[in-house]
Amino acid sequence: MLRKYKLKNMVSHLCQLAGISRSGYYAWLKGETNRQLKEESDEKDAELLIEIFHVNDGKVGALQIKMILENNYGIIMNHKKIRRLMKKFRLVTKIRRANPYKHMMKATQEHGTCDNLHREFDQKEPGKVFLTDITYIYYGKGQKAYLSCVKDSTTKEIITYVISKTLEMEIAYRTLDKLKEAVGMFHPEAILHSDQGVHYTHPVFQEKVKQTGLLQSMSRRGNCWDNAPMESFFGHFKDMVDHKSCETLDELKRKVGNYIDRYNNERYQWGLKKMTPAQYRGHLLAA
Repeated sequence: MLRKYKLKNMVSHLCQLAGISRSGYYAWLKGETNRQLKEESDEKDAELLIEIFHVNDGKVGALQIKMILENNYGIIMNHKKIRRLMKKFRLVTKIRRANPYKHMMKATQEHGTCDNLHREFDQKEPGKVFLTDITYIYYGKGQKAYLSCVKDSTTKEIITYVISKTLEMEIAYRTLDKLKEAVGMFHPEAILHSDQGVHYTHPVFQEKVKQTGLLQSMSRRGNCWDNAPMESFFGHFKDMVDHKSCETLDELKRKVGNYIDRYNNERYQWGLKKMTPAQYRGHLLAA
């Protein structure tokens, strides 16, 4: 009791010397304790965030981390808190720089164009609108390959893809054939949407689309936004896949296939109710 009394007097004396009130000192002391507890809590919460961030090579942002925490670990964390912790622990996401898509070739005047989808990508129904496009991929010692994909505009799922060493029309024909194999029976109003590249305006390709049972739609000339979801996928693909390290075409094909499988089945997307494309397709079909 005497010791407590002496300590109290000592605190009062020191506070008087410092020119502060005793209540002010105790408020500061309580705040310091709270700050220490908060610091310890932040360090504990950040451990898993840092692990997720580095496993994904620093290419995930706050929303992706939030979805990974919820889906893979059953942890609910506010995205504002995640952003704060990322800033505090200097987890700077590698952001893709804007790189406007360059059309590979211009359609010749004798090729016809088709009606435009008017960016109505989300039809709330799987298998109703498919997007297709072709991009280049560098590998080995400056070698170039071409990736042709078809994406379901509603579920964001990559339905099929073809990798080729040339840009001949065969890449578009094979993509169409593989789409038919993958889907089987098309929706009666199914649409295939693309840009006005030479492959898609070619009369033979357009005839094959009709024979497949699909309607054809095209972006307006020079307007990349009309096929933005497809080009967005290519952008993320080139961000996430170290394709330049592949020494052979077979190695490139394996790496592309692995990424597309992960994208369809493991990559959670905020716009898909925080589900993967495959999960969202199942969700819509079950509704």
